[in-house]
Amino acid sequence: MDSVFQFFAGIDWGSDKHRVCLIGRDGQIMAERWIEHSGDSLAELAAWLRQHTSDSPSLLAAAIEIPRGAIVETLLEHGFTVFSINPKQLDRFRDRYSPAGAKDDRRDAFVLADALRTDMHCFRSVKLDEPTMIRLRELSRLDDELAQEQNRAVNRLREQFHRFFPQLLQLSEGADEPWLWALFELAPSPLGAARLTEAKVARLLQQHRIRRLTAAQVRAVLKTKPLTLAPGAAEAAAEHALLLLPRLWLLHQQRADLGRRINAVLDQLATPAEDKHEHRDAAILLSLPGLGRKIAATMLSEASQAIADRDYHALRCYSGAAPITRQSGKKKIVLMRRGINQRLRNALYHWARVSVVFDPQSKKRYAAMRACGHSHGRALRGMADRWLKTLTSMLTTRTLYDAQRRAA
Repeated sequence: MDSVFQFFAGIDWGSDKHRVCLIGRDGQIMAERWIEHSGDSLAELAAWLRQHTSDSPSLLAAAIEIPRGAIVETLLEHGFTVFSINPKQLDRFRDRYSPAGAKDDRRDAFVLADALRTDMHCFRSVKLDEPTMIRLRELSRLDDELAQEQNRAVNRLREQFHRFFPQLLQLSEGADEPWLWALFELAPSPLGAARLTEAKVARLLQQHRIRRLTAAQVRAVLKTKPLTLAPGAAEAAAEHALLLLPRLWLLHQQRADLGRRINAVLDQLATPAEDKHEHRDAAILLSLPGLGRKIAATMLSEASQAIADRDYHALRCYSGAAPITRQSGKKKIVLMRRGINQRLRNALYHWARVSVVFDPQSKKRYAAMRACGHSHGRALRGMADRWLKTLTSMLTTRTLYDAQRRAA
């Protein structure tokens, strides 16, 4: 494919402005310039590249470190071919031109262009995702961010309960259940909680569909003797906890709304077109044991191009299932891969963990690996690697998961 291109552009991406270097097939610099990060400047960049390539965008290949963003999408929309590379690989290419380790924006732009000219196989072609996939990625990432924010707020609330009202932690150790928040709002002090009637507690449990506890059990816990604190300490802690609750209610509501939106997008992606009867990628993913909707959303959004290409090796590298081997002479070490997409690694870990619980074959394979002396993490990575291979085969043949066929 590299024989098609006559011009190569390197773009050193920046937050405010970008450095662009254009070279020919002989490696000589044809033109250089700075581009501001604005709509007019990016449109001007596309026109400038067209001018230097005789209005033939198919003859130019552009190299950049990021696989998405406004500058990448602008170039793709104008017909240019864009390739991305890992910043660590770019650092190795930089050593070709400056063994002393010199680095600046102008040099990086030239290194990107010249490395693409000589070593295009080290770069990855960038393609635009579907609008639905872009939306799914944003919703999935936002859900993770809100989950982390909610976890921090819950930990602060739990600390205040532990400070003056530990009886509530006997009812919910993590203090992360909405019914407990409602109970605390109903009676924000140990003395007030002890005076709650059984009817009020039963009504609250019924509203939140709590069946593991009865109203009598809750009242028995609330009636235990409270902690003895300095005057004003309990009131201050209660006020602190009450100020945290509106934020927790909002985060809980937003996450519930996000869950509905993600489910709607997954249903849209899993529904085949009217003129086609083949299974879509989302439906294939959701048919696998241990892979729920949250993990499916992460897999589809974070590894969309690898899944579309049915690239098993890219999937296992992105997610960290592929180990790294370091061998020199008689010494050989196999290490866990660190340079990965952390969201993909977490999704793959939970997929393998849940499949061991609910899938008999996975449970048997996990037990066999543990019996061989592998650690829990190593066994789960092995299980995840097998699932990725199964997934790639299913995507290639467009078939849903069949436990009997896999056993055979």
